[in-house]
Amino acid sequence: MHGPIDRICIFGAGSIGCYVGGRLAAGGAPVTLIGRGRIGSEIAQHGLHLTDWQGATLDVSPNGLRFATTAEAAADAALVLVTVKSADTDTAGQSLARVLRDETVVLSFQNGLGNAEQLKGHLIRQVVLAGMVPFNVVNRGRGAFHQGTEGALEVERNVVLAGFESSFVAAGLPLVQRSDLLPVQWAKLLLNLNNSINALSGLPLKEQLSQRDYRRCVSLAQQEALALLERAGIRPARLTPLPTGWIPTLLSSPDWLFARLANRMLAIDPLARSSMWEDLEAGRRTEVDRLNGEIVRLARAQGRAAPVNARLLDLVRAAEAGGERHWRGAALLADLRQSSGQSSRHST
Repeated sequence: MHGPIDRICIFGAGSIGCYVGGRLAAGGAPVTLIGRGRIGSEIAQHGLHLTDWQGATLDVSPNGLRFATTAEAAADAALVLVTVKSADTDTAGQSLARVLRDETVVLSFQNGLGNAEQLKGHLIRQVVLAGMVPFNVVNRGRGAFHQGTEGALEVERNVVLAGFESSFVAAGLPLVQRSDLLPVQWAKLLLNLNNSINALSGLPLKEQLSQRDYRRCVSLAQQEALALLERAGIRPARLTPLPTGWIPTLLSSPDWLFARLANRMLAIDPLARSSMWEDLEAGRRTEVDRLNGEIVRLARAQGRAAPVNARLLDLVRAAEAGGERHWRGAALLADLRQSSGQSSRHST
């Protein structure tokens, strides 16, 4: 029988939060989801139906976990996973600071950099650790959440995690602990530079990445970021079979060659889309400022510009306000090249 000390709380029951929380609950952990009432109503009616790109299927009944809409439900948690959007990090920290016990462990499973540090500013008595979710989750509605890409949960190494590792193993989501998570976060951010391009394409990830012009857009954004990271002395971790610095070249290759060399990169469920696309569909503010915006800020810190990532930031902001959301690959590539001052002779 689980006691309150064992409870795991998910603060931010969106796509990632519901999927990870649901997997933990299916593995036998006592889980509380904290999120919007709309999600709670869906779960109360349908439960959770969890699937992944390899064909796994798990169901969690409405009685298999607890759902709440306020931070007070985290008061009995031993572990809190923060999965809110980056723009809501300060609000999450303030809310949790009022209710968490001193011994509660908090993991930031959010996109971008610096979220754990923001949380630490509010949760000064708790252990706060940075984490990284590498895979994509699609909200299919009616309590159904689908993991469309591969990857393992990664987190800062700390002895306080020992008591929770078995719950993640039972959930089929074992934690990979890293002594230095920052290079991993930068590597994930580089891959996530595709999120804005996917959102602007309006296409599923696999279809978008199968088209060379869209991949060239990603390549431009990554090349710009990699040059800035090198100047800053930051070396991203290697998250794929290919070294990080080689990925832009692979992305720019012809479709036939890319399909042959990047089988794992295209091992994406046809249903998978970026979370940024989901945000635009739902009329929500995206996390583009914590992805492409991080590259723009890195450039400014060096007294430089990041025109490709700055343009993607502007285009997504425009899409949030009702602007163009279905860019063709060739048009988007031409726009980004013009923004960066590249000649049209590179268009072949």
